[in-house]
Formats: sequence, structure tokens, C-alpha cells
Amino acid sequence: MTTAPHSSDSPEKPAQNPRVPSSRRARTRRLWACLGALAIALVTASAAVALGTPSDASPYQNLSTFARALAHIELSYVSPVDQEKLIYGAIRGMVRTLDPHSDYLDPDEFRVLASDTRGRFGGIGVEIDVRDGWLTVTAVFPNSPAQRTGLRVGDRFVSIDGFRARDMPIEEAVRRMRGEPGTEVRVALRRSDEQAAIEATLKREIISVDAVEARVLEDRYVYVRLRVFQETTTSELADVLDQAVESLRTRGGVRGVLLDMRDNPGGLLDQAISVADEFLEEGVIVSTRGRDGRELSAAGARRSGTRPPWPMVVLVNGYTASAAEIVAGALRDHRRALIVGTRTFGKGSVQNVIELPDASALKLTVARYYTPSGRSIQAEGIEPDVTIEQLATNASGPSAGLSEATLEGHLENESAVQDASGSVPRNTPRRTGAGKSASPFADDFQARLAYQTLRAVTIDREHGRPAP
Repeated sequence: MTTAPHSSDSPEKPAQNPRVPSSRRARTRRLWACLGALAIALVTASAAVALGTPSDASPYQNLSTFARALAHIELSYVSPVDQEKLIYGAIRGMVRTLDPHSDYLDPDEFRVLASDTRGRFGGIGVEIDVRDGWLTVTAVFPNSPAQRTGLRVGDRFVSIDGFRARDMPIEEAVRRMRGEPGTEVRVALRRSDEQAAIEATLKREIISVDAVEARVLEDRYVYVRLRVFQETTTSELADVLDQAVESLRTRGGVRGVLLDMRDNPGGLLDQAISVADEFLEEGVIVSTRGRDGRELSAAGARRSGTRPPWPMVVLVNGYTASAAEIVAGALRDHRRALIVGTRTFGKGSVQNVIELPDASALKLTVARYYTPSGRSIQAEGIEPDVTIEQLATNASGPSAGLSEATLEGHLENESAVQDASGSVPRNTPRRTGAGKSASPFADDFQARLAYQTLRAVTIDREHGRPAP
């Protein structure tokens, strides 16, 4: 599955007893028993390799080095060491050499991830991810301490409770920002359009996240905001669409849908597939390919339960990522919706969360995903059909040049050579200008022009003119 950036919010409580809990001691004994067996196997393997030829070189030689280093630390380090911490740190360091989205989660961190996907947790109400070495706000939840304080998508943390945030592991940041309701956390942030750091003290609350927000606009249009792809996203979407259909039943029905996925950091892959399936009757929604370009899976749309073919515009920006890009790519490739806004983030990789025997987990990149046309958006993103930049006074997106392609160690886009040769068609964006409107989006330039675009598409269809 793809996973959303961490929600930075119930805390890791300090131990009441300095003694190591029995369950933890048991885990530690199991870890070291396994290491002992591994060391014996490594010595045997290394001896066998030493008797072979250079062409018989084996990765077990490097593992033997690791086992020796671990033994030296355990026996000779100046202070007693936490054996469990050593092992977890070694695994974490190994996984982080792979790409920016693979990680190792200890048991506490894995519980945090599980609470995030369920959509209820304690904290300040932001989602964060690492962007170019900075802990960056990727979503701000409505009616949360973060929103009331004025935090914005794109803000970068300078410090958290006095600790320097630059290059801070995301799991540590999550632990520091989460806490008991009513307690406070001090943060300092930088914003791209301001020189001085912004300092704030936020009081933690229980955060319940609604993945979907919707309202019926004038002339029977429906505006739907998709914030994140968590376990409840598709059911919430179905509910708000059903309510809109019912409210407009006696007024002529739904005339069109504006689907806003700006600042949506992604989330669960199965939810992205089922959201796209709400609007598609048939065809591939997304396919995944692993090593050597081998196709691992392909998810298709089902005719049953498909919504009517309402005119549709999807609004995206530079923080539309991962699962949200899957939905946008599928709707565009099937010519089901017009994509409006700015180029998306470009996270086209799939992470599986693999639970380990001690309740820790690996979050491992296992594949790249591809849109129905066969295009990978990894480190490239989706270029909208109609490009609309947000006005600077309202901008809340990423700083210039910040995308998947700027992340250190990101996966390359394997279809780049195909693109250059022209074998994979590129869409040519059209740019729109500003204009006056009686739109309900008075303070949101992008949404206002996206709404105007939807109205124009609807009028063209009603007059029998071809879709753009």
C-alpha cells in the first residue's frame, strides 16, 4: 500500500519504572538469540566463501562485518548499551539507504501509523513529511490547533520544543508533537515568503480527521474536498455524493462535480482505487511494476455502482501526491475529468507495510505505479490540462522547485527515455488568465477558476460541443 506522510500527533508516555518491562526483555532476548544464530551462520558462510574463488563473492561477508561491529559495541563501548535500541537503529539505518519513503518502524511508531490510517489520534492537527531534509507541513486539519494558530501547508519546522528540527527523523518529530490533550508544544517554522522564523505554542487536542468535505454550489454543482486517503475515505465520499444527489433530486439533479485534491498527501492505495472506481465504469485504474519492470498487479474499474457521467474537474497542486495522483491520473487517462491547477508532487512509488514478529514493521518501497496509459509519474508528476497558478497572497503550496524529484535518493522515472523519444504522449497544458466571477470561492483564486472551467465544460456538453 502507499502510506500517507505521518500525522504529527497520543504520545509516547515516559516509563514509570526504570526497569525494562518483561515483554521488552523477552523481545531483546529473542533478538540476541537470533543474532547469535546469525553470527554462527555468518562465520560458517564466510569460511565457505574464503575457500571459494573471487567469483563466489557473497553478501554474507558484509553481514559478518556487521556482526563483528555489533559484538565490539556490546562488549567494549564505554557505557552499557541498550541492545534493542542498537538493533532497531541498525535496521533503520539500513532501510534509509534505499529511498526517501522506505523506513523502519519500531513497535511504538507502528502503532502511530495504524492510528493515522484510522483517522483518529491526539496532537496538534498537521500531517508532516520530509521534503529536502526539512520536516514540512503537508496538510492542516480543519478546526485543529494548527489551523487556529495559522500553520500552512509548506511551512518548514525549525525547532520542536527547543530541539532542532532540520534532519530530525520523522518518527522523533511525531513523538515530540503528540501528547496528552491539554498539554502544549512549542514550535518554530519558516515560511517561503517570510524571512523571520514563526514561533507558536499549540495546545494538543484529540484530532478526528474527516477525509472528505462537500457542499452543493449554485446551479447544482457539487464541490468535494478530498484531504487524505484513509480507511474511511471512499465511504465518506459515497455518503456526501448520495446526500448531494438527494438534495438536488427535485431541482434537476447534479450538474457537475469539482473534486479538490490540493495538498492531499496520499494514503492507502486501495482507497485510491475505490475512489477512482466511483467515477469509472471500466478499464485499468492503476498498475504496479516491481523489479525489471515486471507487472505485479493491475486494478480495474467495475461497472456496478459507478456514478453518472457528470462533467468533472479535478483540482491539484504541488502537494497532491501518491494516492491522490493515482486518482487524478486514472480520471485523466480515461478522459473522465479535466485536470486543473499546477503540476503534482510526483510520488509514484508503492510502499508495503510488513509487520515483523516483535510488532515492529518495515515500510518498504516494493513497486512503481503507472497510470492507465502506462505512464509513471515518479519524480515527474502530472501536468494539468489547464494550468492555474495560485495567487501569491493565497499561496499555501510548496516552495518553488520542491517535488519528489528534489528529494535526495529518490527513485528515477524509468519511462523518461520513452518520453524523450515520443513513444509516450505528453499532454500540452493550456494556461488560463484571471477573470471576474460570482463564484463562491472569493478568496481562493485556483478554486474560482477551476469552478469557471467546470461550468464551461458543462455548457459545452449541454450544447453538444466536443469535450476539451
